[in-house]
Amino acid sequence: MSARPLPLRILGTGEYRPVRILDSREFDARWGRSEGWTRRHAGVASRRVAGPDEAASAMAAAAARVALDRAGLAASELDAVLCANSVGEQAIPCTAALVHRRLGLQDSGITAYDVNATCLGFLVALDHAALAIAAGRWKRVLIVAAEVASAGLDPDDPDTAPLFGDGAAAVVVDGGDGDGAPALLAARLETYSAGADFCQVESGGTRIRIHEDPEAYVAGARFRMQGKATYRMAARLLPGFLERLFGDAGCALQDLAAFVPHQASAKALAHLEVALGLPATKLVRVLEDRGNQMAASLPVALNAAVEQGRLQRGDLVALVGSGAGLSFGGAVLRW
Repeated sequence: MSARPLPLRILGTGEYRPVRILDSREFDARWGRSEGWTRRHAGVASRRVAGPDEAASAMAAAAARVALDRAGLAASELDAVLCANSVGEQAIPCTAALVHRRLGLQDSGITAYDVNATCLGFLVALDHAALAIAAGRWKRVLIVAAEVASAGLDPDDPDTAPLFGDGAAAVVVDGGDGDGAPALLAARLETYSAGADFCQVESGGTRIRIHEDPEAYVAGARFRMQGKATYRMAARLLPGFLERLFGDAGCALQDLAAFVPHQASAKALAHLEVALGLPATKLVRVLEDRGNQMAASLPVALNAAVEQGRLQRGDLVALVGSGAGLSFGGAVLRW
């Protein structure tokens, strides 16, 4: 059964890229590998690394300003600011409040809060915004995602250190203007918690307490990933998930103008292209010069598709990814 479309129009997108570029050849030199080994292994030629003055909220605000400018709006015209980071800038307050202040909204009373679904946070926030707009609660919403993955990586882990990158992206949405207008045709999130241990940052919550075991707390602050197990589970479950998503949307894969995936890894992108029979012209890739940017990955890739002129009004576009949990998420939009 097809889902009921929700009015949703993307008015503007934006991206912020940190200043420092970390080339994969630096990993080759660090690990004594031949030049090009890291690029082949991770599928990433370079990625950006945030500096001390590039906090997550600062990057998110910079991307937001670009999106707002493209939308022709001032921050004061928003009804809500949703932040979709996997890892917040700090435990309390939420990162959205920090972005809100950087945008000059500190005395506005405009709603701001975080939505955390790890790498799928942007999709959940987009669905949340569409539901609130359809209910008449909001008119215009800013969604931001900014990640400083480098803060939690083990620099000696060849599977994660060269794969992830830092950065931010933002979108501004409203409800469009009538029948046949841009819409969220379907959104779906499925969680299979049998894979909950596959991707973890164990510290930062209440289970590991710094005053009880400081060493365990420091060790738990590093990101750990069981890459092979994650890939196997995703490869097994993703086809069925996509079938249900497109069934909800009432369209088929071949109807899409663009397929925007979470930039999980080169292997995952290659699997998608082959398994789905996607033409290279439809699959949006930004992994090679950005790395996996966690929750920022999907809006960064969407912004790239917009800047490349790959989406025209009326086109169908799908955003699909996976995240820690293990969860799968997707949305189909009429642009």
